[in-house]
Amino acid sequence: MKRIALVNQRYGMEVNGGSEYYTRLIAERLAEKYQVDVITTKALDYTTWDNHYTADEEDINGVHVLRFNVDKPRAKDFNEFNGKYLTSGKLDTETEKIWFEKQGPYCPDAIRYIRENHDKYDVFIFVTYLYYLTVNGLPEAADKAVFIPTAHEEPFIHFKSFENIFPLPKAYVFLTDEEKALVQRLFNVENIPCKVMGTGVDIPCEPDEKAFREKFGIDGDYLIYVGRIDEGKGCPKLFRYFTEYKKRRPESGLKLVLMGKQVCDIPKHDDIISLGFVSEEDKFSGISGAKALVLPSEFESLSISVLEAMSLSVPVIVNGICEVLKGHCIKSNGGLYYTDYFEFEGVTDYIFSHDKEYAKMRENALKYVEDNYRWDVIMRGFDEIIDAV
Repeated sequence: MKRIALVNQRYGMEVNGGSEYYTRLIAERLAEKYQVDVITTKALDYTTWDNHYTADEEDINGVHVLRFNVDKPRAKDFNEFNGKYLTSGKLDTETEKIWFEKQGPYCPDAIRYIRENHDKYDVFIFVTYLYYLTVNGLPEAADKAVFIPTAHEEPFIHFKSFENIFPLPKAYVFLTDEEKALVQRLFNVENIPCKVMGTGVDIPCEPDEKAFREKFGIDGDYLIYVGRIDEGKGCPKLFRYFTEYKKRRPESGLKLVLMGKQVCDIPKHDDIISLGFVSEEDKFSGISGAKALVLPSEFESLSISVLEAMSLSVPVIVNGICEVLKGHCIKSNGGLYYTDYFEFEGVTDYIFSHDKEYAKMRENALKYVEDNYRWDVIMRGFDEIIDAV
C-alpha cells in the first residue's frame, strides 16, 4: 500500500479555513485506499499560531495526524513589516525568508520531519502555496511532491521566492482552469504534469430549513455568508453594501446571516445576524433556506461554500473581481456577480424581481455541481497523479 503525506499548516474538525477543509476532505478519501499521514502544526488560530492541540499524534476519521509545535507566534509587527515590503517595490528572497517566518507558522520540527522521513513516503502532497510549511517543506521532497497551490491573483504570488519553488514539484493539481492559467503564465511550468480537479461536494445531513429558522429566530428572506468573517474575505465592504442597500430599500425585510469565526468587526444592525461557528447540520440547513449565498472575497482559488450552496440549488452572488468566482457564475448560469455597490444592488434586486429566471438559476446551480464536482471523478484523478509520481 502506498504511503501518502499531506502537508498543511492546520488540520482538525475545529479548523475554519478553505484550504484546511479541502485538505481534510481529500485526506479522508485518500485514506480509503492509501496509508495517509497529515503533517501539520499544533495551531488552531492562524492570526496567532499559538499551540492549541496537545497530542503529537492522533487519528481523525481514519487519517493519522502528526502535529508539530509552532516555535514562535505570528510576529506582532508582521502587518507593519508586510505593508512596508509590499509597497517597497523591491522584492528579494532574503527579505521574504524573514516574511515567511514572521507570518508563520514557524515550525522547523515539521520541516525536519519531512527531511528525515523522505524515504518513508511514496508521495508528499503540499496544499496551499503561501505558508512556511510549503515554502520550506516542498524543496525537501520535490522529487516526489504533488503541489496543490490554491493560487489566485494577489500580491504574494509575485514574491521572488516562488520563482524557485513553483518549478520544483513532480505534478500539480489545480482547483480551477483560472488557477492553472495563472500559475502556468507566471512560472512557465507547462511541462510539469497537472490535472484540474476541484473538490466533490457532500451534504452530510438532510437540511431542515424550518428547524434552522426556529432555532435562530430568523424569518423572511435572507442572504447568507459562510466562512471566516474577515477583512481579507471582503466582509467589511459587504457590510457597507448591505447597510446601504437597506437604506435605499427601507421596505425590504432582507437580512444578512453570517456563519463563521469573527476576525473583524461586525456592525450593529437589526438585519445583520452573526451566528458564529455552527454545526454542519445548521450550516447546510441555513444555506438551504437562503435566497442566495453571498461571497464578497476578491481572492478565491475555488470556494467550497459556493459549491455547497449550488449543490443545494441555492444561487450565489459573488465578487466579480475574483476571476474564479466570476467563472463559476458564467460557466453555471447559477449565480450573479458584482464589482461595485450599484451592481450589488442590481443583482440583489434581480433575484427578487425575476422569479422565472431565479428558478432557472437554481436548476443550473445544481447541475453545475453534479456535472463538474463528483468525488468519483476527482479521486480517480488523484490515483492517476499519485501513480505518475
